[in-house]
Amino acid sequence: MLVHICCSVDSHYFLQKLQTEYPEEKLTGFFYDPNIHPYSEYYLRLLDVKRSCKMLGIDLIEGEYDVENWLEAVRGLEHEPEKGSRCGICFDRRFEVTAQQAAQMGESTFTSTLLTSPKKSLTQLKMAGDALAEREGIAFVAPDYRKASGTQEQNILAKEDALYRQDYCGCMFALNIQRDQQEKLTDELFVPISGQVQPESIEERIEMYEKRWKMEEENKPHKIIKQRFLNWRLETGLLRVRKEVIPAHFLPYSTLRGEYSRGKIEYTIDNVHYMNRDEVRFITLSHYNDLSNRAYKSVTELIYAPPPFEEEVLLRTKLGITPYDLSIVLVVETIPSNKIEILCQSKTYSDVKEVLITL
Repeated sequence: MLVHICCSVDSHYFLQKLQTEYPEEKLTGFFYDPNIHPYSEYYLRLLDVKRSCKMLGIDLIEGEYDVENWLEAVRGLEHEPEKGSRCGICFDRRFEVTAQQAAQMGESTFTSTLLTSPKKSLTQLKMAGDALAEREGIAFVAPDYRKASGTQEQNILAKEDALYRQDYCGCMFALNIQRDQQEKLTDELFVPISGQVQPESIEERIEMYEKRWKMEEENKPHKIIKQRFLNWRLETGLLRVRKEVIPAHFLPYSTLRGEYSRGKIEYTIDNVHYMNRDEVRFITLSHYNDLSNRAYKSVTELIYAPPPFEEEVLLRTKLGITPYDLSIVLVVETIPSNKIEILCQSKTYSDVKEVLITL
């Protein structure tokens, strides 16, 4: 039986139920999910599915990440709600490829872990699966493992085996609608031009889960715990001096009361230069290099290849800035002596992240 897999939380429980109910079947997992955006999130879910299949002794095949074809298939349905027309086409597309893969492999049946997702319509899924199975001359198996407290058992199992628990279905369209309803920032789609790994970003999770995989292989005791913290994202940062744009690097947790400020340097204390409005501070690249033990030759180089986020947070403390200070700190090559204009669109918000600790 070929089993289409959407994520480890759904598949881990679903596959074990199939192993019990169909003991004579050789199960093969098929991870085909071009609907998952961005690619980093796709990679993270695939990584955890590989771990799950390894734990269960199930072979896994990765399908093509043909996101362009998926986007073309749902064109015009970007604003459809969850379980709407876009989801129907999404199921059809993934089931179609899964059914074709099953037929090519000589399998007589296929199914999907989407059937156990509480966010999906069983009726909608079964209709799509049956139609494609008939076309390919095979059978679609649609067990309902949600009933009889199945969803609760699934969640308990996911917690016990420390599976990665995503909190959105997969596509960017559903994600944007969900975050708008929650009045939250869609930070999953934020990637700074520098490539710096941001706190509680998908990239940070990938680093943690890859490290977890290595620790498991080495039999090192560990645990993933949750931590509440103040998160920050910079959307836009711009410095102008006498209307000329000047390269400037915004240190983490730089915020403004609004989005725009202007003024001039008023005084200097210990190599930190203070603007006369909105608690804005400047340091030179030379001072930044001294504090961070780096050797950047230009601010532009720093912008595109900064140190790790945590190092820059520590650098704020070296400047005598308390952990509660959200003032802007700008790194420039020379301290401006003329009129300054600053645009800073940034967000700070309460967030929760997972942390891997060694026991």
